[in-house]
Amino acid sequence: MLSSSESSEFNHFFFEDLVDQYGEELMRLAYTYVKNKQAAEDIIQDVFLRAYEKREAFRGHSTYRTYLYRMTINRCYDHLRSWSYKNERISDKISSFFQSGNTTEGEVITNDDRHTIGKEVLSLDLKYREVIVLYYFKELSIEEVATILACSRNTIKTRLRRAREQLKVHLEKRGEL
Repeated sequence: MLSSSESSEFNHFFFEDLVDQYGEELMRLAYTYVKNKQAAEDIIQDVFLRAYEKREAFRGHSTYRTYLYRMTINRCYDHLRSWSYKNERISDKISSFFQSGNTTEGEVITNDDRHTIGKEVLSLDLKYREVIVLYYFKELSIEEVATILACSRNTIKTRLRRAREQLKVHLEKRGEL
């Protein structure tokens, strides 16, 4: 059994580990929902605070990563329903969404393609956007996406198919395909 000071130190390191391990990917996830960097940062800060406060309540029915994703998505939904969000203007700029430090010609073209695809993904309805982000960008399995979104596997498969079809139509109209 850990002493009070050892327990406090363990919890501190546990929290730092969570932030280091999941901070950036949760930030990107939140950003895909709220499309605002400051709001996404606030959401992630709140998620980590709640995760720390409720660390004893985690039941272990899923991975901790899935648990944090679910908390982030729920907090994003709360934000999107809030009065303050409804009165904000949402920026269309997502240039920082997919960034790379390299500046070679190939990287520029790749980044431009990613920017275009990222912008089209963000223009999808939320139910399609979230499955695309979780499945392709976060590389979660169909089962993990279904768990996070509390849907059946078949619903996730249908949403993925419809989202891909919509993306294809949007990109063909822009002459990108």
